[in-house]
Amino acid sequence: MKKQRILVLSVFTTILGLSGIASAGDAAAGKAIYDGKGACGSCHGATGAGDGAAAAALNPKPASFAAGIFRLDTDGDGKTGTDADLANAIKNGGAKYGGNVAMPARADLTEDEVASLVAYIHSLKK
Repeated sequence: MKKQRILVLSVFTTILGLSGIASAGDAAAGKAIYDGKGACGSCHGATGAGDGAAAAALNPKPASFAAGIFRLDTDGDGKTGTDADLANAIKNGGAKYGGNVAMPARADLTEDEVASLVAYIHSLKK
């Protein structure tokens, strides 16, 4: 009986997509987007330290992904820097959530590209 409950719970959480803690994106693909069409490095820097070429002109400064410093709680769950927070900020821009108006909305990116960017951003934390 106990094994059946565990099996049912496992199947249920898998169906709902709750079984995985890590981002579903591909960090290697995310790096290619970050360095390429995403142009993220221009503000966030090549290593995600928030020290890109444009960062000097920005106030507040861009988030330091390398330090794991995130300011936005875009989904109101009380935590900053979750996959959902990063995806929302990427898709909708920072200003929508009280963040930097210089963080543009990237509606041009697909859901898979956003998920890959999120995976790459998390991989930058030292």
